[in-house]
Amino acid sequence: MDIAASPLAEPPLRRRPSLAAAPAAAPVRRLAVGLVGPGRVGGALLEQLRQAQERLARDGGLELLLCGVAASRRMWLDCDDPELNARHDGAQTWRPTDLDAFAAHVRGSDGRHALLIDCSASDSVAAHYPRWLAAGVHVVTPNKLAASGPLARWQAIRAARAGGGRLRYEATVCAGLPVVQTLRDLLDTGDELLGIEGMFSGTLAWLCNRHDGAQPFSALLREAHALGYTEPDPRDDLSGIDVARKLVILAREAGLPLSLDDVDVDSLVPPALAGLPLEACMARLDEFDAPMAAHLAEARAHGGVLRHVARLDRDGRASVKLAVLPASHAFAHTRLTDNVVQFTTRRYCDNPLLVQGPGAGPDVTAAGVFADLLRIAEALEPNA
Repeated sequence: MDIAASPLAEPPLRRRPSLAAAPAAAPVRRLAVGLVGPGRVGGALLEQLRQAQERLARDGGLELLLCGVAASRRMWLDCDDPELNARHDGAQTWRPTDLDAFAAHVRGSDGRHALLIDCSASDSVAAHYPRWLAAGVHVVTPNKLAASGPLARWQAIRAARAGGGRLRYEATVCAGLPVVQTLRDLLDTGDELLGIEGMFSGTLAWLCNRHDGAQPFSALLREAHALGYTEPDPRDDLSGIDVARKLVILAREAGLPLSLDDVDVDSLVPPALAGLPLEACMARLDEFDAPMAAHLAEARAHGGVLRHVARLDRDGRASVKLAVLPASHAFAHTRLTDNVVQFTTRRYCDNPLLVQGPGAGPDVTAAGVFADLLRIAEALEPNA
């Protein structure tokens, strides 16, 4: 299970001894929360939850009970059962990770509302979703591997919601931008999807915005890597697979039975670099220069701009490619690492609907996850 372990020496969550109570007349909703994956996004989310905990209890009648954290090899449980959480000098104890035990702990046996947040990038964690949802545990996640993984598993995840568990995954596409919800609202109100076009990679948006021929593409790529805009291995961005996963998620949300293999993906990684160890690849980044210079020359010859674009049509044809767009196109005016998604529908045909903004970064991704948690919380019945 590929989950970043928390670097903190102390447990990242502490059960607050008391929360400001909601007004006596207001119904109180208590939601037990457990986090899987305390990496960059998970850590940012924990801090956002800490900061909001008292305010939500005071102003919204929502008590968030932060129950524990599970990393790849160890988990921490905040509870009163000494067998589950032995305490030494008042400090919580980490124990080997067991996701089934973790979920059972968060769910408890007192009929409370329970929610698990999966901030991992782990396929094995996503495989637990059907059991969690069927048991009535809600799930919120930015993990793309559930909604873009094997179609049969995704169908099982959706079917498991009949057990009462709600699933939200807005942050799987464009971090905190309301892309999945916008599509859902369009379809639920009877609109008809004609096509989706988008720039789903903040890394590739930045590279295309900066690639003007003034310096080699490899220099820009090294700069983006140094700034932390790329994945540790830049080929993970440049291959286009991550963008393809986001397109599959939107296609499935629109009712199209698309799988990753159905997407026509043009990788920007030269074949000679694809199988190299990371260090060897980084030493040969100049091999990106000639093909990317040729793409830029083609764009200029047509009076257009170079952008990395994902496309989906109403029949399920999907592609992820570097494209030459006219200077008048909406995507020609993106800034920095902006993501932008254009929905063309029966209602938004002559003037498509655009969603645009920062689509990467731990803080905005965590905020998108937090917003999903609050949407689920709003629909919960008050506790007895």
